[in-house]
Amino acid sequence: MSGWTSGDVDVDGVRLHYHRTGGDGPPLVLLHGFSDAGLCWTRVARDLEPHYDIVMPDARGHGLSERAHGRREAGSLAADAAGLIRALDLGRVALMGHSMGAATAAEVAGAEADLVACVVLEDPPWRDRTDGASGRWDHLRRARELSPEALIAYGREQNPTWDDVELGPWAEAKREFDLSLVDSPRAEPRPWREIAAAIRCPMLLITADTDLGAIVTPEAGAEAARLAGGRVEHIEGAGHNIRRERYQDYLATVRNFLQHVYPAGLPAEEAT
Repeated sequence: MSGWTSGDVDVDGVRLHYHRTGGDGPPLVLLHGFSDAGLCWTRVARDLEPHYDIVMPDARGHGLSERAHGRREAGSLAADAAGLIRALDLGRVALMGHSMGAATAAEVAGAEADLVACVVLEDPPWRDRTDGASGRWDHLRRARELSPEALIAYGREQNPTWDDVELGPWAEAKREFDLSLVDSPRAEPRPWREIAAAIRCPMLLITADTDLGAIVTPEAGAEAARLAGGRVEHIEGAGHNIRRERYQDYLATVRNFLQHVYPAGLPAEEAT
């Protein structure tokens, strides 16, 4: 992380924190999932920073950004992300997101064509039924009761296939997370088909195995790609956290896509 910087921007009265690799490459903005934070992208950023100026914001209620006070509206997150891109004067960016961050990236890509050159979506929560299982987020409450070392050990036990580099940022994000987001009701999200159909820039949707916990089914993935005029790539042997579970396959897929649609950053010989 040598040379990385961090800062805050004000977006319509909301303070958003971010980390940035800097450099002369074109901008690549990475949006994290629910209860994660910007530095959960550290492994990806380290591999891609020679070619891109990477910005990793903390969503409101996450990391070091302003607390959310229970607000979970997807539209607010999209407005925040677009506002951050404008506040940092990034121009048109490559936008990547995981889970909640993928849903946010898709919203921004569809609504703000002047800001997004291409978009990569890692298993967005595009389902036709919501999972209302109780106790789903109990581990976020328990995280506050554990020491940093114990929380990392818990993360390693729950996610044995993850590289150790993932666990520190994951644990720190859980300790920083605004628990009011768990306890407050979430506004009804826009239908995912409507969101996908609004995307006009090049889109890559990365899916994985639903029997291992991934959300996007093969049928939904194919439909989303058709609606957006994009492409879908399935990575076997991974669940919802695709990049954490099959990192090299994920990275190769992303590099190949970016080389073809955002070529100013990644040399062709590295996109294999």
